[in-house]
Amino acid sequence: MTQNTPASAVRELQLLSVAAEIYPLIKTGGLGDVVGSLPAALEPHGISTRTIVPGYPAVLHALCNRKETIRIDNVLGYSVILWEGRTDGGTLYAVDVPDLYNRLGNPYLSPDGQPWSDNGIRYAVLCRTAALIAAGLLPDWKPDAVLSHDWHAGLVPAYLRYMEGPTPPVAHVVHNLAFQGLFPREMLHTFGLPEWSFTFDQLEYYGQISFMKAALQFSDRLISVSPTYAEEIQTPEEGMGLDTVLRARSNALTGILNGVDLREWNPMTDPSVFFPYAVGDIIARRANKRVFQAEFGLPQKSDALLLGMVSRLTTQKGADLLAKLAPRLFQENIQLAVVGVGDEGIMQEFATLRSRYPQNFVCHLRYSETLGHRLHSAVDASLIPSRFEPCGLTQFHALRYGSIPIAARVGGLSDTIIDANSAAVSEGVANGILFSPTTEDMLYLAIRRAQALFRQKAVWARMQRNGALHDVSWNGKAAQYARLLQDMTGHETVMTEPGSDIAPRRADPASARPRLSRQVARMPRTAGDAATSSLVPFTPRTGTRS
Repeated sequence: MTQNTPASAVRELQLLSVAAEIYPLIKTGGLGDVVGSLPAALEPHGISTRTIVPGYPAVLHALCNRKETIRIDNVLGYSVILWEGRTDGGTLYAVDVPDLYNRLGNPYLSPDGQPWSDNGIRYAVLCRTAALIAAGLLPDWKPDAVLSHDWHAGLVPAYLRYMEGPTPPVAHVVHNLAFQGLFPREMLHTFGLPEWSFTFDQLEYYGQISFMKAALQFSDRLISVSPTYAEEIQTPEEGMGLDTVLRARSNALTGILNGVDLREWNPMTDPSVFFPYAVGDIIARRANKRVFQAEFGLPQKSDALLLGMVSRLTTQKGADLLAKLAPRLFQENIQLAVVGVGDEGIMQEFATLRSRYPQNFVCHLRYSETLGHRLHSAVDASLIPSRFEPCGLTQFHALRYGSIPIAARVGGLSDTIIDANSAAVSEGVANGILFSPTTEDMLYLAIRRAQALFRQKAVWARMQRNGALHDVSWNGKAAQYARLLQDMTGHETVMTEPGSDIAPRRADPASARPRLSRQVARMPRTAGDAATSSLVPFTPRTGTRS
């Protein structure tokens, strides 16, 4: 805000956030947490967010004060009802297409654990609807900017690029580059994309359409969910085949850490915690370890190192390493609890361990938000042996609740955890244990190092308190998002406290930059284009709740 501009004259920046999930309505992982908690964090910085997600049954059921906002007769061949309602994060739009979204369970996977065969059109319809709203479809609201999340929203910037007329700029958030939204070239027409878009410098990725590549090519700004991950994905080793694109767009790429909602993660008020305790009250949390051991049939041994893992049970998360390592751990005075769901083979290994080592190992092989909270309030240390980790939220939860993270030195884990090396322990600043590379042996050595520190009660308690005092909130990170969005749009800056978790990639963030000139210019649509594409026409009509 300038000195001569009164606060009342500063209009809020209007933001449309596009995603496949949002907590607490629908969540499979950290993406839903971020999409659900970021809008409230942006509000104090002068940014008003409206979020659009698919109209899954869980979303439509939970949407408060729902009203029909508009009907669109032809979005890629489907009739769409757009519902508007309220959540804790503000205004939410739900794209209601029963043929695409009226399915119970996981939003991405069928009951046999395989991706839904029509996931391409499911998320193309979400993207196309969002693009229409961004371009001014609604009579009473138009965003100044769009924030798209992961591959599911990757076509939004492409659709906006191929439209005629002015459209708002887009910042795309890469939560996990490993998931790219790849579909056959033959679906170009189904997705309403012009034939000339299927080139190397647009949507083509090794003979397929890539939603993620579309986002990387056409977004005005790119955000990765940690500074280190922003560096990693520009390398051939971690770039998942898109490192060339990311290096070419390095001036547009910024790493900003995620944050957590401190209202959701407060051990004093968390209903999942048996014995509430204040953040940093290490003595008071001890009772939770005993009751957790009793709840799951483990011996109530205070001197046993109780380890926990809350995660998708996949190779990315290193769950396979832990399953193989576990018998070696049980030769020590170590107990282990695992909560999560994932690959069938890994889950079967954990089920076998549960039957063989009932005095040392327990597992809950289903997703459970409640147990995820309770575990962090009880275990001595939380395991995060990821092979790659864009940001990670588990370490934030562990730190906040006084559990020491034992994590691979990758991505956001290395940006948030201070390793308990001799210097950090001596200075009293350590809050976790990092190891590298991500192998079974290195994980074992890290756990043994943790066991040695656990026996040093004063050192361990200091590490727990350090973690609890670590700022895991959105406060500084939201300010960084706000500055990026304000710079991207030219919207008047709302003054905020500077943060320290932002890392521009080989660019000067202080210089105001115009909207990026992209490799592909907007091309006027012809009558022939309209005849062969579902981008147009559409027939909107306003409506009221039936």
